[in-house]
Amino acid sequence: MGEYVPALYATVFSLLPPLVAIVMALITKEVYSSLILGIAVGSMLYANGNVAKAYDTMFFHEEGGLVAALSDHSHVCILIFVVILWTIIALMNKSGSAAAFGNHALKRIKSREGAQVATILMGLLIFVDDGFNCLTVGSVMRPITDRYKVSRAKLAYIIDATAAPICIIAPISSWAAAVSYSVPESMNINGFEMFIKTIPYNMYALCTIVMLFSIVLMKADFGPMKVHEDNAKNGDLFTSGDVPYDENDGPRRIDAKISNLVIPIVLLIVLCIAGMLYTGGFFAGESLKDAFENTDSARGMVIGSSLTLLITFILYLARRALKFKEFMACLPSGFRTVCEPMLILILAWNLSGITGLLGAGNYIHDVVNNFASGLQMFLPAIIFAISVFLAFSTGTSWGTFSILIPIVCAVFSHDQDMLVISIAACLSGAVCGDHCSPISDTTIMSSAGARSNHVNHTTTQLPYALTAAGASFVGYLVSGILCATLGAGAALIATPLTMAALAFLVYMIGKKQGSASSSGHKETLIPR
Repeated sequence: MGEYVPALYATVFSLLPPLVAIVMALITKEVYSSLILGIAVGSMLYANGNVAKAYDTMFFHEEGGLVAALSDHSHVCILIFVVILWTIIALMNKSGSAAAFGNHALKRIKSREGAQVATILMGLLIFVDDGFNCLTVGSVMRPITDRYKVSRAKLAYIIDATAAPICIIAPISSWAAAVSYSVPESMNINGFEMFIKTIPYNMYALCTIVMLFSIVLMKADFGPMKVHEDNAKNGDLFTSGDVPYDENDGPRRIDAKISNLVIPIVLLIVLCIAGMLYTGGFFAGESLKDAFENTDSARGMVIGSSLTLLITFILYLARRALKFKEFMACLPSGFRTVCEPMLILILAWNLSGITGLLGAGNYIHDVVNNFASGLQMFLPAIIFAISVFLAFSTGTSWGTFSILIPIVCAVFSHDQDMLVISIAACLSGAVCGDHCSPISDTTIMSSAGARSNHVNHTTTQLPYALTAAGASFVGYLVSGILCATLGAGAALIATPLTMAALAFLVYMIGKKQGSASSSGHKETLIPR
């Protein structure tokens, strides 16, 4: 009996399930039912309309079902890591160290802009893993941004924009390892070296950093985010009135030590990096470069976070920061806090699995191959656009570049300069689509880290992300043309030009907003 293939396999309909979920989430402002509907649509397409087979596919398919999503090694490791990390965050709050750090920081941060810049800088420093970044930055900076009346939607955007976009240009990160894995061995190219070469051409990541600083320093908020920020200045941090998480972090301790927050965070960074190196064989004799190429980042994060939790337990008891029973009470507290984002994550994985069963990867492969003929100089921009669409639709940047990088390598096997730019375009687009998508795990964890309504976060950051994406698309058009006509050296000029053009665009937007305000125009605030 031959392998089962659905009737609409590897057609445009393979992207219908995630699009249904995304559109429904934006229309209904409700994530769970939207994801379930997308999964159901995908299961019906896979089963060719057979309801019983669709039900079985939805839950029990060995590759795309819900059980498969929950039994996947990396997925389980991520869930364990998230629970442990939120437990550590709960401990920091319970001990009062988070509040002590916030009070200390407030003595040095004097404005709303200062609070936002401090959040950006902390996000830039925590580059090991995007999920780690989202939850840690949100926990530490949330009390400070709250004090200066920065909306939760703005905080979520800053967290999201300093997560995946930073990890994709950081050599010491789980993302560098994932990219290295994606380069086919048949190309005889060192995947880690290829990753390093793509960094100067990763326009979306670099443009996002420019976008962040420009919007904050020029006070150039626009679109739905401006409404949220105007409301926040009047004391409403949520705009919709929806407080999606328990905002009570417990009583404040007047004798809390800042070091009880700093030590666990530093330990977490160091031990997670050590865990990644361990899983890559560094302590068994592998070189640093090879260890990062071969690392199991999800497993490394579990090792690092669990050791951090153990050391924090010893530290807090020795310093009498918490009693034994208080420490143990934080274990279920951390789990309860993260239940909602974990449920969204699990459903998003289920949806991604179903989409894979419908042959979305093969469909994109055919699309790219069709474009490749006769459009060499425009291909980086085309690859960027396709990568954005695929990552947005599926909610996975890693899945996107793992599909596209082998295709790009095959197309540009004899043109190393264009190969580097095109892989950079692929990575850049994957991060952009991931950044925009409401079903992306990074977007979900950014909402959780900021304790922001998830749909609010998605809708407010979309205009910002699309602005940076538009600039990046033009940048890849320019770099592709320059590379084809003048060489790789000339193509590199496109990156700083794109960043400068984006900064100027944000400046003009801010100037327009200022003119509107001075003329008496006011944004209509959404009532609570």
